[in-house]
Amino acid sequence: MGAPPAGAAQDTGRIAPGVEYTEFDIPAAKGVAHAHVLSVDLRDPRVRVDLLHPGAVAARAAVSRLADSRGAVAGVNGDFFNITETQHPGVEATGASVGPAIASGFPLKSGVPDGQRFGPALPPGTSTKDVLGVGVDRRARIDSLALDGSMRTAEARLPLGGLNQYALPVGSVGAFTALWGSVSRVRATCGTDTDRAAPCSADTHEVTIKDGRVVASAGTPGSGPIASGTTVLVGREAGAQQLRKLSLGDHVRIRHRLVAAASWVPYRFVVGGYPVLRGGEPLAGLDDATSAVRTAAGIADGGRRLLLLALDGAPEFRTGLTIAEVATAMRQLGSVDAFSLDGGGSTTLVAREPGAAAVSVRNHPSGGAERPVPNGIGVFSRP
Repeated sequence: MGAPPAGAAQDTGRIAPGVEYTEFDIPAAKGVAHAHVLSVDLRDPRVRVDLLHPGAVAARAAVSRLADSRGAVAGVNGDFFNITETQHPGVEATGASVGPAIASGFPLKSGVPDGQRFGPALPPGTSTKDVLGVGVDRRARIDSLALDGSMRTAEARLPLGGLNQYALPVGSVGAFTALWGSVSRVRATCGTDTDRAAPCSADTHEVTIKDGRVVASAGTPGSGPIASGTTVLVGREAGAQQLRKLSLGDHVRIRHRLVAAASWVPYRFVVGGYPVLRGGEPLAGLDDATSAVRTAAGIADGGRRLLLLALDGAPEFRTGLTIAEVATAMRQLGSVDAFSLDGGGSTTLVAREPGAAAVSVRNHPSGGAERPVPNGIGVFSRP
């Protein structure tokens, strides 16, 4: 690990082979922040990272529960998510994350339109497609993942606008699989590509595809679990009009994959958020005014080391850092690239004491207790 910021008081310990934990103070513009950091050596064959999630995209659980359920030795919270629907009375908040997600090499979802995201404003030049990932080559990198998908009928081939995501582009069709969970799909047709608070669409349709055929059709998106091997297509506006053309028994072929912009190496793990540091330089336009409790990830040593930072939310440290200060802190820790994850009440870092059967929360969540989150970064280490 690189040197902590100047003036930092350190407390360091080994969590497991290839995994170290450090905590220290960071003098900041609006007061002292306290950082908890995991250093993960991806060169160690006993070590790996993967996505922590509750088993469904539209579900949430505490980071400690997610870590213990998978046997992780440590972890932090992950992506921003659909936390509330105050702008759409009567519509259920899904709890689903904003960006793309891959767990154990399997794609779970794609990213919502930029205007539909939750969290602070994106830095210029970034989008909801941006991800932090680790490839099958065991190297961490920052990339961008786009959905490449289609539905093909006897008459037409149409692109898919979404995969298991809480918001679909205007005029599109999105696919929902068993991985979505049982939460209502109505939220997918609310807001617009540029305005999350815009009203829900009045022009929607949904069809259910099983064994390549239409087996059900409805004028509004439904809810409830989706059977394995079944896909529910939800359309809004022009997408809804296309789905209405389908009849029971019609053949429909659906395909989808996530395509990386920068890497040809398949990803084993991916989580959404946004970059703050590239090539050792902070991104232009980072917010240097708004301080908050933050979670971030950094990449060092040519992608062979992952640094996971969570700020403490105790009252004496709650002023936190600005995003610009996060980028600086991650660079001082040795990161060449760094990535912002969800913060505020979501910020949580857990780690297992040597010999313990379960992880413990190392920071103080700013809400006084762990906030249930849709995903996180899990650190695994074999003895």
